[in-house]
Amino acid sequence: MARSQTADATNAASRPFIAADVGGTHVRIGLVRPDAGAPAQALQVLGYRKYACADFAGLAEIIEDFLGTLDGARVDAGAIASAGYLLDDADNGDGTLITANLPWPVPLRQIRERLGFREFRLVNDFEAVAHAAAQMDASAVLRLTGPDAAPRGPTLVVGPGTGFGAALWIPSARGPVVLATEAGHAALTVGNDLEMAVLRHLLAQHPHVPVEQALSGPGLMHLYGALCALHGAERRHASPGEITAAALSDGDAQARESLSVFCGLLGGTVGDMALLYGAQAIYLAGGILPQIREFLLASGFVERFLNKGVMREALERVPVKLVEHGQLGVIGAAHWFLASGGRTR
Repeated sequence: MARSQTADATNAASRPFIAADVGGTHVRIGLVRPDAGAPAQALQVLGYRKYACADFAGLAEIIEDFLGTLDGARVDAGAIASAGYLLDDADNGDGTLITANLPWPVPLRQIRERLGFREFRLVNDFEAVAHAAAQMDASAVLRLTGPDAAPRGPTLVVGPGTGFGAALWIPSARGPVVLATEAGHAALTVGNDLEMAVLRHLLAQHPHVPVEQALSGPGLMHLYGALCALHGAERRHASPGEITAAALSDGDAQARESLSVFCGLLGGTVGDMALLYGAQAIYLAGGILPQIREFLLASGFVERFLNKGVMREALERVPVKLVEHGQLGVIGAAHWFLASGGRTR
């Protein structure tokens, strides 16, 4: 390669780029670049903002607003992490995103062309969060069960937000590999009579009841509605936030029972996933969980997580920690972008 071409490639590789974590409620977006004076894959976050999806007509408008805050910095590439299933040639920015959780479509090619970006790429949101696994322990706010050791084997990152996301971080001799999943669309399983009654109520309305129909913000609403119907009680709350607030204030029996069922189902589901994927450590990174951390700790989560028959002793050795999602999605999207060849192609 000629010296000028080498210089151009080096400059391109070191230029800042956009990394965004696109959720059903908020978009977290940062301007990042590789930190040349630090270990490989280290990043600098040069700017960061959080946007409410409902305040904008689409993702392009949010990115344009963010770019307008950067004082003319040259940006021609970006990576977004979003809930959903990627079809077709998504790595090249021309794929299709299947998602039920965003308030507007994400037309990758149109956004790329509108922004004038050379690269604009898409990754599953929890796959991106898993790429930030090296930063997870620093973000831990609560250990729910298991030893306090740093993970050395496959690490499961999972959590309920607007949907239910999960990904597995797997160490290897050539560097970590991240396995994206659509665990939120697997069938919900239950573990006691009350949960069975709730599931029957949900099945009467839908032929398939996925995990995220109970374990997400909207899922908490579904649990609350089902329990109110089962008890013949009036529905007094119209949002997950209202249910959570009422449950934490201890002033509403149905709200408190809904959050209790939520935590039990979460423990059982995460325990199943730990066995299915052979996870040796688990991080819970869902948006709703830090708000209910003390309730979660006192709930049936841990017992349901461990209640797997002869595998209980094995699961007792698996650390489960709650982490603040914060900038993890943005950092993870940036790590994924660099690891998959962004900025060097």
